[in-house]
This record gives sequence, C-alpha cells and structure tokens, in this order.
Amino acid sequence: MAARVARDIPDGAVVNLGIGLPTLVANHLPSGREVVLHSENGVIGMGPAPREGAEDFDLINAGKQPVTLLPGGSFFHHADSFAMMRGGHLDVCVLGAFQVAANGDLANWHTGAADAIPAVGGAMDLAIGAKKTYVMMEHTTKSGEMKIVERCSYPLTGIGCVARIYTDLAVIDVTPRGMVVVETVEGMTFEELQARTGAPLARAAGVRS
Repeated sequence: MAARVARDIPDGAVVNLGIGLPTLVANHLPSGREVVLHSENGVIGMGPAPREGAEDFDLINAGKQPVTLLPGGSFFHHADSFAMMRGGHLDVCVLGAFQVAANGDLANWHTGAADAIPAVGGAMDLAIGAKKTYVMMEHTTKSGEMKIVERCSYPLTGIGCVARIYTDLAVIDVTPRGMVVVETVEGMTFEELQARTGAPLARAAGVRS
C-alpha cells in the first residue's frame, strides 16, 4: 500500500504522513522525485526511516518514531507547524482511518473503546487543511467489519475531505458521483470487492470485472 501511495505523490509536493501505516510511504518515494515531508510536531524535510542502530530519539515524528532529516530540513515550534497545516500549505496528507463514508467523510480518531486515543490531535487540521487527503488502511477490520461505509458511525474527523482511498484490496476515488474503483489487486473481482465494501462502488474505465 505504501509503495502504491508513493507513486501518486507528485514531484515538489509538501506532504504530511499520518501516524501508523502512512509513515511507511517515506520509504517508497521514487528516487529523483523531490517530496518535502512534514510532521505536525514541528519537522519538515524528513527522509526515510533511520537504519537500526542509527536512530536519534531527539528527532522524531508525531508518532514518536525516530526519523531522518535531509539537507535543508528543519524543526520548529509546533504552533508554526499547525499554521502550515491550517494555512493550506500542505499539498497532500496521508492518514489512516477507522471508517470512510461514501461522501468522503473521515473517522480516524475515536472508536468509543475504553483504551482509545483520548483526543483528536492534529488529525482534523490535516484532514481539512491539506489540498488533498488520502486514506491508507486495511479494507476491513481484522474481524471482517467494513471500513468503507455509507455513513460513518464513529465521531468524524473531517467532512467530505477524502479524495482517494488506498487499501490492501483496491484504490478507490471519492467523487461527487460516488466511489469509483481505479485499481484492484490481482485476482480480486469487482463483485468480490463490492461484497467487502459497505458503500456502492462504480468502475473506472479499464477496471476488470
């Protein structure tokens, strides 16, 4: 999934990679493509994950993972970082999700579980502040519950903000006319994908049945 997301990030983009799976995108950005990675805790210009044994735990991302800093990168107060997010200076953000609704609503911060993360953090700012919001997630939960749904049942992070969804089964665009399947994994039929998706899907031209 990370490699597939990385293919769609254009040269010169300023990108925030959310906590969890999205951080893996940094390791798959094509060589020769300049992508400026931002973290909400106040870092810009990150590179791939450090080699084991070469971590600097004074240099971390928002998920408290050690990161590397490329030439020209910097770190700064998180208030300045949030000003970048809220000011429309991010081209793309890649977030995980608990649910995405058919209209692009995003729920990614709370499930109601007793051990759930107690606050939304910067997810709302990212979801509505970036020019494009991508979601990278497993297509269903471990127990088989659908994560792409007609309407989110969990508290919302952002309304109508998701442009594209990348899962382990497909790439799906969220459009004004509904969800459109752009790609599926090898061996996955459209009918099988629809059976695992809680919202109606349409096929883009060239997507096999």
